[in-house]
Amino acid sequence: MVTATTSDIGRAAEVLRAGGLVALPTETVYGLGANAEDPAAVARIFQAQGRPPSHPLIVHIAAAEHLADWVETVPETARLLAEHFWPGPLTLVLRRGHRVPLEATGGLDTVAVRVPDHPVALALVPA
Repeated sequence: MVTATTSDIGRAAEVLRAGGLVALPTETVYGLGANAEDPAAVARIFQAQGRPPSHPLIVHIAAAEHLADWVETVPETARLLAEHFWPGPLTLVLRRGHRVPLEATGGLDTVAVRVPDHPVALALVPA
């Protein structure tokens, strides 16, 4: 298994801040990541994967406490699920907040959000 050093994570964070893409592990799969707030970076994911623009991406956040920063409202049920199952492979689909570009949601008014349970992914999320 490949491990990431602090230097590796720092370099990956620089790439993300500059609008680039990085491969990163979660507890379930490796994924291609970008700054979710940067429409051009999000578009690069679709291009690199040959992904149809109508197929939404998942926005990864650092902790359940940050959910309200990314969605319009946090229903009580969603809050309870997040507190119980995050970090982990639970994805919540809620109404998109203004912070999330339509490019990331495939043009939908909803956004898929989760907190990954992997130290490298969690180190890069705040990047």
